[in-house]
Amino acid sequence: MNKNIAFIGAGSMAEAIISGIVKAEILHKEQIIVTNKNNQERVRQLQQKYEIRSMMDKEKVVREADIIILATKPYDLKNAVETIKAYIKPNQLIISVIAGISTDHISDLIEGDFPVVRTMPNTSATIGYSATAVTAGKFATEEHLEQAKALFQTIGTTTIVDEADMHTVTGISGSGPAYIYYFVEAMEKAAVEFGLDQDVARKLVIQTIVGAGEMLQHSGESASTLRKKITSPAGTTAAGIDTLDQYHFEEIMKQCVQSARERSIELGKKE
Repeated sequence: MNKNIAFIGAGSMAEAIISGIVKAEILHKEQIIVTNKNNQERVRQLQQKYEIRSMMDKEKVVREADIIILATKPYDLKNAVETIKAYIKPNQLIISVIAGISTDHISDLIEGDFPVVRTMPNTSATIGYSATAVTAGKFATEEHLEQAKALFQTIGTTTIVDEADMHTVTGISGSGPAYIYYFVEAMEKAAVEFGLDQDVARKLVIQTIVGAGEMLQHSGESASTLRKKITSPAGTTAAGIDTLDQYHFEEIMKQCVQSARERSIELGKKE
């Protein structure tokens, strides 16, 4: 990819994407620029860790970029755009990875008919396993959408969705890794409580999660079918599943996703 990419924001999501892009080797490291509001130490850390460029001069950052990735916190977006909008050119693609913020709102902040593509990756981008949803703003063309897809496919899979569905996507794949990590934490704690060594518990739980994911990815069978195949009547798995049902596990997960979705909507309303 012969494009210079500028990250406006240097938080965990920006780092995850930068890490994935660097590992994928689709760009020379000097084609990646990172800046943030005023934390020079943070951008220097990213520069040294990934051998990319860092700058605090917003005009220079934007003028050198073909693609601008907005990776701030939602509440920092307005101020961030204020510092760069005077330098944005019509031929630049704006990609947002900010939860809850619509493409229309970003266009309004920039005050121009600039192409905006909204994405929702997750932090598994660090190792090339992000599940990224992508949607185009009203000024973005199919070519802009393809550019965004090509970029994010280097750090995992991409799926085109309607913008109206992005709040739900945030609650599923955007926040989803944290739910899985929380589940793993609970499994490990239970294993240790019942006598397993911490390292043994960790290895067994991690491989169980990885194996289940691979089965879902490659078996061609649904989660429901795979679950039923290993749930013998009156067996050990059935006993565990019965307990999850007693504690309304499915409803808990539904409410978990709903809470994240509603928070994404709230963030959008605070635009």
